[in-house]
Amino acid sequence: MSGSRWWIRGGHGCGSVVLDATLLSSWTPAEEDPMTTTTALGTTARSTTDEAARPRLMSRGFALVLLAGVGSSTSFYLLFSALPRYADATGAGGVGAGLTTGVMMLATVATELAVPRLTARFGYRRVFGAGLALLGIPALALAASGSMAMILMACLVRGTGFAVAVVLGGALVASIVPAERRGEGLGVYGIACGVPAMLALPAGLWLGDLVGYEAVFVLAGVSALAGLAAVRDLPGRRPEPEEPLGLVAAARKRELLVPSLFFAATTVATGITATFLPLAGGSVSAWALLVHGLAATCTRWWAGRIGDRYGASRQLVPGLVISASGIALLVLVSSPAAVLAGMVLFGIGFGLTGNASMAVMLDRVPSSSYGTVSALWNVAYDVGIGLGATGFGFAAVHTGYPAAFGLTAALMLLPLLAGTGGARQRARTGGDQPCPA
Repeated sequence: MSGSRWWIRGGHGCGSVVLDATLLSSWTPAEEDPMTTTTALGTTARSTTDEAARPRLMSRGFALVLLAGVGSSTSFYLLFSALPRYADATGAGGVGAGLTTGVMMLATVATELAVPRLTARFGYRRVFGAGLALLGIPALALAASGSMAMILMACLVRGTGFAVAVVLGGALVASIVPAERRGEGLGVYGIACGVPAMLALPAGLWLGDLVGYEAVFVLAGVSALAGLAAVRDLPGRRPEPEEPLGLVAAARKRELLVPSLFFAATTVATGITATFLPLAGGSVSAWALLVHGLAATCTRWWAGRIGDRYGASRQLVPGLVISASGIALLVLVSSPAAVLAGMVLFGIGFGLTGNASMAVMLDRVPSSSYGTVSALWNVAYDVGIGLGATGFGFAAVHTGYPAAFGLTAALMLLPLLAGTGGARQRARTGGDQPCPA
């Protein structure tokens, strides 16, 4: 995920120092450089490819963030569907099952608002470590006590921990990965978290039936706590050249608000399809949701790689239009082929928009505000899912599922009215390249 980087970003700040030092240390006069050739006109042409000139993506710091992300994602999604069913099995019924998800998501959104401030005060290492602990320890506690009060308390605490993990994960990737490959790095991080999520979601239910829920709780707890091994080497609190933006201040900036609205429009549809497609689409729905997840996960890496080269802001409008086109196909929800094709299109558009929106927003703030941008992006994700599921339910009662899907597709295009000026605004050109972790 990166914005419109058509040039090497320079200027002030530690990132430009690293960049300049690298260029100077590797430069030799043309006649001594084996990678150059001199033409008859005296001009020098480099034979290195763009790919060879790109900075290395993988580093120890990036690998540690990936490890922590895999652990947190596995832990969260193992219990995402398993815990509501466990609550129902303990006698809490449908109300109790719904409360588990509601309490957890409420805690997640509330904590996302506070993470940037906590990070500015305590640093990445302490806050991320606390988040993984809050995600893992309550899962272990559930293995010892399965009362409804304990279940809801665990959901509340785990929602807090998950909020920390998702906000700081994106911010850390933006800080560690070279700016020229930020989009690809965020795409790789999305795959690293997305694949465990796709596997853990059904695995939690399957393991609960096979070996019992206590084993699932222990596995979820250990998965999160294993990430603590990576946290100790993450960056701590360090001085920033600029004060970080507050979340409200960030939401008021058009250059940040417009990309977040593009993304929120797709998350509204995510909440709708996850909640109502199984009700409207019948047996094909499980496969449709699977292909949506696969398409979105694979597209994130591709979108980041292409966005690094040609500008992520160019992907926002196509991503939104493709997403809306996929949802529009669900008007034919009685046709399995239309449902599968629509969800593939929606997955591609969702991957494009999600990756591009984060990249564009990160390119428009200094490194001190990466946490704020990540929080704003995640709030758009969670709020969009909740509003989509709730609003669609009311609409479908009056219109039926096909018409409600068509209405959703049309409403998804509303961010286009904000104008592409905000969505495609040129990225910051100052010295925002962060120090390597």
